[in-house]
Amino acid sequence: MIEMIIDSIRVSLMNYQRVVILKEKETNRYLPIWIGPAEADAIAVRLQDVQVARPLTHDLVRAMIETLGGSVHHIVVNDLTNDTFFAHIILNSDGREVEVDSRPSDAIALAVRVQVPIFVEESVLDKAGVVLDQESSEGLPESREREPQGQVGQEELERLAPFRDVIENLNLEDLGKGKDEG
Repeated sequence: MIEMIIDSIRVSLMNYQRVVILKEKETNRYLPIWIGPAEADAIAVRLQDVQVARPLTHDLVRAMIETLGGSVHHIVVNDLTNDTFFAHIILNSDGREVEVDSRPSDAIALAVRVQVPIFVEESVLDKAGVVLDQESSEGLPESREREPQGQVGQEELERLAPFRDVIENLNLEDLGKGKDEG
């Protein structure tokens, strides 16, 4: 598992969908994950420390876990199948570790509320991770047109093309702007 941080939440200018961009802590490898507008707002509200009048759904989940004596240990984006990301929320409850299936967007929204690490399985990063070219003055992503590794075939690479398109169309000059605001 590779530890990630939230780099940014973006809106695609092509279709106005939201994408959360996770960045590997130790390198310039990124993972874009499409998320819904409600989940994007839930993540952004917490990252920007915006106060809301009533608890949001992820605040309620956090309160329920804590009220029942549990705690969130970490979350992990553990799979990518047929263009769908999968995640687990790892809880500590009564001295045992419990894995709860989750959408990555919900797991991330919960993780930012309880300030726990976000991990991604190496196999997921191999399939959908993007490495930024440090030598390019424009900061364009390196080509993902390479020999498939492991179980990733040409068909899977073609299905991942929309993710590559989003990354290639992002304005990378302002990547990370706004992280210090709020």
